[in-house]
Amino acid sequence: MRAMDATTATVLVADDDRAIRESLERALQLEGYAVRTVADGVQALAAVHSDPVDLLVLDVMMPGVDGLGVARVLRAEHDRTPILMLTARVETPDRVAGLDAGADDYLAKPFELDELLARLRALLRRAAPVPGDPEEGTLRVGELGLDPRARRVWRGDREVELSKTEFDLLELLVRNAGIVLDHATIYDRIWGYDFGPESKNLAVYISYLRRKLEDGGPPLIQTVRGVGYTLRPQG
Repeated sequence: MRAMDATTATVLVADDDRAIRESLERALQLEGYAVRTVADGVQALAAVHSDPVDLLVLDVMMPGVDGLGVARVLRAEHDRTPILMLTARVETPDRVAGLDAGADDYLAKPFELDELLARLRALLRRAAPVPGDPEEGTLRVGELGLDPRARRVWRGDREVELSKTEFDLLELLVRNAGIVLDHATIYDRIWGYDFGPESKNLAVYISYLRRKLEDGGPPLIQTVRGVGYTLRPQG
């Protein structure tokens, strides 16, 4: 990451639909972003390897190497550039596939430009280094350990690999362990934008965190129906 705001951040848009590429390029440039565009995953990887960017907007369905493939390659190379995945698939398993590949967020087509811009701003904020308390050590809730400075997580002796968004969501829950956080609060703190009661965005991330953290162990993240979520180890 080289830049933390839209006035200097560079975004790479990879989509095989020329109309979408060009409309996003214009819209993002108007918001102050420097924008590069490519038509497929092979070009996206070549572009990132030749000149790193601050944000990636990847379409899932592209010829050759698709968006999921691009994300997997970059994460395997330990490239942590924030990735927003665009997908025409709205089913939860398809969204989870994007997160599993290493994407930090996803947005279903068709989308509102304001929502895309809000998510890009949130990704930039979360990617920005935040000075921490040099005395702050690992936060612990039961057998869960979270190191805010190293951005590492353990469940017992097992280290858990999380994306930026997953880590930020878990850190918020850990710092408020035992407190029920409502949906609006979580959306505001993590995404900086309330996507409304119909959004499944938060539920997908919670289910994915549970899958990674619990792995057959007792549940950590509790659902308070009609309100939100809390971190409260059981058993």
